[in-house]
Amino acid sequence: MFRRYKPLWGKKPRIKSSYDAVIIGGGLHGLATAYFLARDHGITDVAVLEKRYIGFGGAGRNTAIVRANQRTQENIPLYKEALELWPILTKELDYNLMFFNCGNLNLMHSEAAMNAARMNIATAQFHGIESHLIDTKQCKELVPALNTSEDNITYPIHGAMYHPPGGIVRHDAVVWGLAKGASKHGVHIHQQIAVTGIGTKNGKIVSVDTDHGKINTGRVLLAAGGYSAAISNEMLGITLPISVLTIQAMVTQPLKPILNHVVSSGTYHAYANQTLKGEIATGAHMDPWPNYTTQTTAYYIKHQAEALAEMLPCLRGVKFMRHWAGLADMTPDMAPIMDGNDPIEGYFMDCGWGYFGFKSCAATGKYMAQFMATGNCPDMLKPFNLRRFEQHRLMGETAALMNYSPDN
Repeated sequence: MFRRYKPLWGKKPRIKSSYDAVIIGGGLHGLATAYFLARDHGITDVAVLEKRYIGFGGAGRNTAIVRANQRTQENIPLYKEALELWPILTKELDYNLMFFNCGNLNLMHSEAAMNAARMNIATAQFHGIESHLIDTKQCKELVPALNTSEDNITYPIHGAMYHPPGGIVRHDAVVWGLAKGASKHGVHIHQQIAVTGIGTKNGKIVSVDTDHGKINTGRVLLAAGGYSAAISNEMLGITLPISVLTIQAMVTQPLKPILNHVVSSGTYHAYANQTLKGEIATGAHMDPWPNYTTQTTAYYIKHQAEALAEMLPCLRGVKFMRHWAGLADMTPDMAPIMDGNDPIEGYFMDCGWGYFGFKSCAATGKYMAQFMATGNCPDMLKPFNLRRFEQHRLMGETAALMNYSPDN
């Protein structure tokens, strides 16, 4: 009962003076890249550096939803592959990631929204992803608890985009499983080690400075989530078009099963799913101004209570039990930055995911590992390079350019 705690990923390794590759950030993307570097490319001399503990950031703060019904043809194949990898990784890692493809129901509250959903569905179906447009009656059949009335609701439900392959995955399990798998292949996972600088010489990466000393390396991956833009700017002078915003979530007290699908509404700025423990996990949109705080606000408790009480009236009177916040690293086009060897050889970036990072981590880790191992950018990642912003090749995930400022 009182035996010494032993992490799933083995004993704490001693930090070395050099590694073939160093990954900054012990979140899902960093761990996934380390795992695939070792598994697919035989590069096991890898250090994952985490300032706090693995899964501290967005990896441990998201609401565990996965889906592949994005908007653009560049994004959809990546998310589709990520969605297909969950059952495969569960078997490979010999660790239950608790993948439950319960399906996603994105509610539409106007005819204009229904028309926009038709475009998304057509794009998804073109890429072989199951997605359907359903009417109000079918919504009620899928989720009997939904309020489909036209009278006692602010935004009546006109229909929904139904995405059966989507669902939820236990985020903590993914962190632990990937750490276990990477460590088994020889990757060193170093927690509570802060990166203080990145060394370059003649346009190439040569080292990483930490509060535990210098590490010589020729390859560095920046995968520090909401902290990536600051690290890139302060340590290498590379400015990234990223705004960092707080995003909040909460769970209710445990309930009997009432919600068998993920339900979301862009109009209400709310989404919800029921966890295996019976809690209703729910979240909203981001705070409208940039900041680095993970503090929660009473406003969002009120917002979620009002939204859920209208969408799912049976939840009225249910108590919220926990409330937390994380950081979303948003780009102007709401698409990530995945790039490397430009402008510094050996420097790779995997950031700007906003609130989509969890959904894609498995496939992204696979392709970032290929990029780092070969030096050649995979076709899957080419549309997401940093220079798209200076070349005005923005993604179409949003209808207009997003601007995040205190003026919002």
